Amino acid sequence: MEFLSQMWSLLGLLTILQNVLPSQLLSLLHSLWQSLQDSLTPYSYFDVPEFLGSASVEPNDLYRHVHLYLHQSVLSSPSLPPPRLTVSLPRSNSNLSSASPSLSLSPNHSLDDTFNGHHLVWTLHADTLQDSLEERRSFSLRLPKRHASTLLPAYLAHVSNSADSLERSSRTRRLHTNSQRGGAAWMSVPFRHPATFDTLALDPSVKSQLLADLSAFSDGKEFYHRTGRPWKRGYLLHGPPGTGKSSLIAAMANYLRYDVYDLELTRVTSNSDLRELLIQTTNRSVIVIEDIDCSLELTGDRRNHQFGKVDKNMNKRQRVQSFDDDSDFEDYSRREEGRVTLSGLLNFTDGLWSCCGEERIIVFTTNFADGIDPALLRAGRMDVHVRLGHCGAHAVRQLVERYVGVREHHLLDNTERYIQAGAEMTPAEVGEVLLRNREAPETAVRELVAELQRRAGASGEEEDEGWEDSGAESSEGSSEKKGKKGKPGSGWEGKVRFLGRLRSLTKSDSGRRGV
Repeated sequence: MEFLSQMWSLLGLLTILQNVLPSQLLSLLHSLWQSLQDSLTPYSYFDVPEFLGSASVEPNDLYRHVHLYLHQSVLSSPSLPPPRLTVSLPRSNSNLSSASPSLSLSPNHSLDDTFNGHHLVWTLHADTLQDSLEERRSFSLRLPKRHASTLLPAYLAHVSNSADSLERSSRTRRLHTNSQRGGAAWMSVPFRHPATFDTLALDPSVKSQLLADLSAFSDGKEFYHRTGRPWKRGYLLHGPPGTGKSSLIAAMANYLRYDVYDLELTRVTSNSDLRELLIQTTNRSVIVIEDIDCSLELTGDRRNHQFGKVDKNMNKRQRVQSFDDDSDFEDYSRREEGRVTLSGLLNFTDGLWSCCGEERIIVFTTNFADGIDPALLRAGRMDVHVRLGHCGAHAVRQLVERYVGVREHHLLDNTERYIQAGAEMTPAEVGEVLLRNREAPETAVRELVAELQRRAGASGEEEDEGWEDSGAESSEGSSEKKGKKGKPGSGWEGKVRFLGRLRSLTKSDSGRRGV
């Protein structure tokens, strides 16, 4: 009882002193007391507020990283949970049976951690501001004072990297496309394409090289910064229709867990709109322009076919004089300003504006690569060229096993012979035959082999999937041409090649010049 009375007396004295002494003196005494405590304790303390500054407007990225890191730590060590946890569900799904609850540290509780043999403690503080309902949250980190100068930078880098990996694997990804109304605006839906590298009928060597290249790009932040290169990479996917170009893009996005921006060039009215669309794309994204050869009318620096006297080498006065009247020249000027040019597309892929973000992949697809201006295909713009061709024997077996569950069948031994004899089927065509007979595996195999046998006499030139490096004459895994029966250059490939060459003859000189 005597001890309690002394405590009450001390508290009363402190209350009196607080009311009597000036606030400046009280602040000084408090600082001296904190300094005395800091000098006696063997620990150092670091605060990580939720917002930077006093306005609570600018979020602190480190606070978000710590929150995700502790979330991961709680889930990875359920045997040693903290005293109290906060459980929540995502806003998009309130059904406990289908959603995974999110666990986080409750306010004013602590969580232990170890790093490089040192013991560290995180504490979440939540303080309500006086005369306000606003709550200020912050994490405080306690670590050994003796090793604070060397331990803190390495540990915070470890926290940020772990949080970055967790955020990448758990965030909801989106599929974006530019608006049909024109202008520079994206609209999006959740990206849920099921394609993965395990479901693709790719040659094993091509698949392994693609995966290695994508992994090296994703983990290459330090390399790209050290070498002064923009952290982006270009892929050209080319081959006949139905060979899996779109599915490969989806598999790449699922492997890297990137958002997808499907850019429709026919909806873009000018170079400035194209630049604004690029600025709005986020980091960790795949920017796709499909069937780029079908949009060449929008990209080439072409002559005006209606007015054949206009030459790109003319100066402004000569161009004015070449028109019959002023209305013709005004029409031409309007056409020049209101379109996407080759120069605009080149700046989109490899100009200064292409460096406004990081960790971006740009993918072009085409049915025939020769129909694309060479300036778009050089290294630095389209770094990797991947040829997707008709199914080989290995791809056929993969698809049969995946669709109908048949791994071995005596009829499948004939597929390689038929393919070598000239049978050509795309993955889409093989998949369709198997899909309509998915309930009868024996019928599916027989019908597929019969179709290959029927096509074995077809003329044409087959090219397997191949990996090409745009900066080299040849590379490992490049496609090999195989002779077949029939007249060379005939069939689908020959017709498309002829049309591509015919188109190239009608393009302007500037459209064919490399940049």
